[in-house]
Amino acid sequence: MDNFGNDYNKENRDPFAPGNYQNGPVFNGGGYTDPNGFDPERKKKPKKIKSGSIKVVALCLVCALLGAAIHPLYQTVSGSGETTLYVGDREPTKINVTAVNTEKEMTTAEIYAAYVGSTVGITVDIVSTNIFGQTVTGAAAGSGFVITEDGYILTNYHVIEDANSITVTFVDGKSYPATYVGGEEANDIAVIKIEANDLTPVVIGSSDDMLVGEQVTAIGNPLGELTFTETTGIISALNRSITMGDGRKMNMIQTDCAINSGNSGGPLFNSHGEVIGIVSAKYSSSGSSSSASVEGLGFAIPMDDVADMVSELVTNGYVTGKPLLGISVNDVDENVQAYGVPAGAEVIVVTPGLCGEKAGLKVGDIITKINDTEVTSAEELISAKNGYEVGDTVELTVYRSGETTTVKVTLEESTPEKEAMQEEAQQEYQQQQQQQQQEYNQQSGGSWPFGFGFGY
Repeated sequence: MDNFGNDYNKENRDPFAPGNYQNGPVFNGGGYTDPNGFDPERKKKPKKIKSGSIKVVALCLVCALLGAAIHPLYQTVSGSGETTLYVGDREPTKINVTAVNTEKEMTTAEIYAAYVGSTVGITVDIVSTNIFGQTVTGAAAGSGFVITEDGYILTNYHVIEDANSITVTFVDGKSYPATYVGGEEANDIAVIKIEANDLTPVVIGSSDDMLVGEQVTAIGNPLGELTFTETTGIISALNRSITMGDGRKMNMIQTDCAINSGNSGGPLFNSHGEVIGIVSAKYSSSGSSSSASVEGLGFAIPMDDVADMVSELVTNGYVTGKPLLGISVNDVDENVQAYGVPAGAEVIVVTPGLCGEKAGLKVGDIITKINDTEVTSAEELISAKNGYEVGDTVELTVYRSGETTTVKVTLEESTPEKEAMQEEAQQEYQQQQQQQQQEYNQQSGGSWPFGFGFGY
């Protein structure tokens, strides 16, 4: 039995366990009979209209074109003074979703019909404290998709970050309160849970099998208002290294699908109806998601990069086996480097009780090496640290008070409790920085010259 009171085998609730890939939804098709006796197969005869009605007909044609009528109309004016309208007799597109067979390609209409019910809109209430110590309440919106029949839903971490409450809405209008299960901030994924059963989960595909130029489809809630919108495009590039707004670098699938705020956390399908990515970001020329952005440059997290993590989030609530240094770091400012201070990762927070403090690291230390690997930035230190296992002892080369020394740190495992400890220490640091910023601005009339960004 899990933390939500569900008593079922762990294997069955893990959407990524072998043998648990499920077929998609089953829809029973049905014919349609017009009570007035209309027969859609009956050929339509050309209708003749007197020439005196040409102006009215022309007006109707313009309205039809502006209104995007289903049946194309073509106007031919003959020399006999009569106007003939040829009405198209195309059969409507038929969508076959009686069974989803991912061995066959699906049309975008079939993908939408099969999986729009597996896609959800997510709205969150956020309570935060501004720089003046005031409590501020806000709201945000995003997307997500069902990964198990009993209510586990995958989305982006940034969609539900700092959420005071989470609400999930389906295309049929049903809404459910959701509970946060676990997340992985560094990889921007999170799992939430609703109390529902017999849901239709998506089918997970392999992003590693995709090729540039293949068709992909996204379903989501752009702007948080245009709910359950489908957009389509191609894979524009694979393995793009994208720098996020907080300085983190992530491996991404690049696509020209129309992606906007609110699409975050939604599924990116291949042409077989399999989810091969999690829509995560759109390129912005200014670095702000709320500003005007470059069109046709959207990004999604490859499923193969995070599938194992998602499985662990469902099972454990967090990703096991992640090494932890117990510090927060930032890049060394270039202006400081001009005075002979080396480039590296500057320690700005040492979390009490964790391995960094136990090893003797101090605020202000500049880490320039981890074992034999050179470090010139916070990102390089984080990347090198992630290459080690929990329990490994690493030797850090540290520049401290004008001298170089070494510190040996035994890496601990990152757990939700330890992450909470780091988060608390980082918040204290930010509050101190904000207070100093206010005092500096009041005294000098200028703007605070230092940033708040840091890595882990």
